[in-house]
Amino acid sequence: MRTPLFATLALALAPAPAMGTQAPAQLSSEVRQYVAVDAPVVTLTNVRVVDGTGAPPVEGQTIIIENGRIAAVGPAAQVRPPAGAHTLDLSGHTVIPGLVGMHNHTFYTTTARSVQLSYSAPRLYLASGVTTIRTTGAASPYAELNLKRAIEQGTVPGPRMFVTGPYLNGPSGSTHMMQVNAPEDARRVVAYWAEEGATWFKAYAQISRAELKAAIEEAHRRGLKVTGHLCSVSFREAVALGIDNLEHGLFTNSDWDPDKQPDVCPAGMGSRLANVDVSSPEVQQTIREMVENGVAMTSTLAVYELTVPDRPPLEQRVLDAMSPETREEYLRTREQFSRNAATSVMP
Repeated sequence: MRTPLFATLALALAPAPAMGTQAPAQLSSEVRQYVAVDAPVVTLTNVRVVDGTGAPPVEGQTIIIENGRIAAVGPAAQVRPPAGAHTLDLSGHTVIPGLVGMHNHTFYTTTARSVQLSYSAPRLYLASGVTTIRTTGAASPYAELNLKRAIEQGTVPGPRMFVTGPYLNGPSGSTHMMQVNAPEDARRVVAYWAEEGATWFKAYAQISRAELKAAIEEAHRRGLKVTGHLCSVSFREAVALGIDNLEHGLFTNSDWDPDKQPDVCPAGMGSRLANVDVSSPEVQQTIREMVENGVAMTSTLAVYELTVPDRPPLEQRVLDAMSPETREEYLRTREQFSRNAATSVMP
């Protein structure tokens, strides 16, 4: 299997300690069990390289890693392994940059329960080749901050982490989110978690414009950023307030819902947005304003894939990694979408 090899190489060949990753000699015994190669100079020969720039894959390449950093990449006939290097002939393998996850969580929620996955989540991310994550909304911010610190200290395996503080939501929001009732609440929460080490904050669907504005101002005052899974505040309103990022694509944007009222998330918005023409002037105006203000979009297409009837099933190894009740719910939900294929729409 390719994935375990990638995961172990990701740990063994991680960037130098200046980037927050420990050298192999500083790793705990728990982490070292995932390290397949422990050498100051490592050479990967005869690999296919995908460099992440959009350029075509290049065959027959040699990569030299010195002290955790790539020192050379080139054709195998020209780039020779240095004397004493630990050399791996990886013919038939592909080397890619470590994946950077822009919308990640370390908890998992089903209809039955929500579980913090401080043990399995970081290992599963690495096993999938994800070497950096941004936790876009935390159910347990201290668990994530402690996990980030443990990874940086080399005591547990995991990707680099950019930790987001607790969800900022309106008074009617979920009980596992911070329910802000006034701008002062938003400023206070952002200030507290900024001091604790959060570097991002996430606004949620019922927050008002006043509270979102206060959160953005406080975060920016501290050099931090704010993203949003929105509804009560539209994309164009959020852009005007100075938000840095928006989550989940058009299905969280209430700009185009004819029933939208100020600071209210319109019920049934998802089904109405399914008929939006993305080439319409209204949609194009939203996109222009985002581009002009440097507001990024995290599309999270994998989230919407869950609602596609009869999509390719998960691999057996992924099902095996699930808890029994989670696996049962996944399979049951998949069957429901298949039965309702004619009427199902994205959320």
